[in-house]
Amino acid sequence: MSGAPAAGRLEGIGLIVFTLLSWASVPLFLRVLSKDWGLDPFSANGWRYGISAVFWLPFLAWAWKRGRLPRALLAAAAVPVAFNIVGQSFFAWGPKLLDPGFFSFVFRVQVVFVTLGAYFLFPSERGTLRSPRFWAGLLLVVLGSVGLIALKPGGFPQGATLLGIGVALASGILFAGYGLAVRYYVSQYPPVIAFGVICQFTAIGVLAVMFTLGERAGAHALTFTGYQWFILVLSAFVGIAISHVTYYASITRLGVSVSIGIIQLQPIFTAMGSLLLFDEQLVFGQWMAGLVGVCGALLMLWTPRKPTAAAAAAETGD
Repeated sequence: MSGAPAAGRLEGIGLIVFTLLSWASVPLFLRVLSKDWGLDPFSANGWRYGISAVFWLPFLAWAWKRGRLPRALLAAAAVPVAFNIVGQSFFAWGPKLLDPGFFSFVFRVQVVFVTLGAYFLFPSERGTLRSPRFWAGLLLVVLGSVGLIALKPGGFPQGATLLGIGVALASGILFAGYGLAVRYYVSQYPPVIAFGVICQFTAIGVLAVMFTLGERAGAHALTFTGYQWFILVLSAFVGIAISHVTYYASITRLGVSVSIGIIQLQPIFTAMGSLLLFDEQLVFGQWMAGLVGVCGALLMLWTPRKPTAAAAAAETGD
């Protein structure tokens, strides 16, 4: 694990694990918001990002007043924001067209595009991507996620449409572009400030989608009880406001390819959460598939990251 300070590596592991668990909770929150409480996905997206933007706005105002909000960041955030708005909209639409488990599996094909993009964009990551250990770990992660769905009693969900598969693939590719754009355009800025800016612009975009495509322009949330609002705010805080910051920070410490590779475990942890909260049973084969995926993630984390001096200079422009 040479090539990065041990402390930074351990911090990166903690950050990506927190991100993984946070994002694994998002489908569970959305299930409650949509299936139990009747809030359509576009509206859930708009409210959750709007709440996150309000959360970060005072901090950004404080940073701007003290000259800690670089003007260059406002322009640099444009590309990640564009990927995020469109990717979030496709992600919200997808579960209406496909079974959530099958959607998650197709969505995670993004890892292919991430690894290809990381290889061409970031010379410092090529040492990791050339390692057989990384690819063996990635293969185990993918097999674990596939097994979690394929070994479900009754097999793959029925009724998968070409449109649904296309939406799932598009959202996965767009989120891959988002992760790569974060690393390429804003990784030199503090993660809290970088995501705070991206969150404000993304909120404007997804709120526009909510007002256009959401049922009653998202007004159903106004009928929520205090407890329902607590869950809605909690889902925004855990799934967006904090987890994206930890994701940015993990990319800086572990690299985009390893970070996104670990995130591929999300369907496994979502299934475990669904078992605990909604009594969605897993058969023995699915538990074994989950174990395979976890082992693959550990293998990826222990892949040596040894960028050469030439690679580091090429990436920084020195």
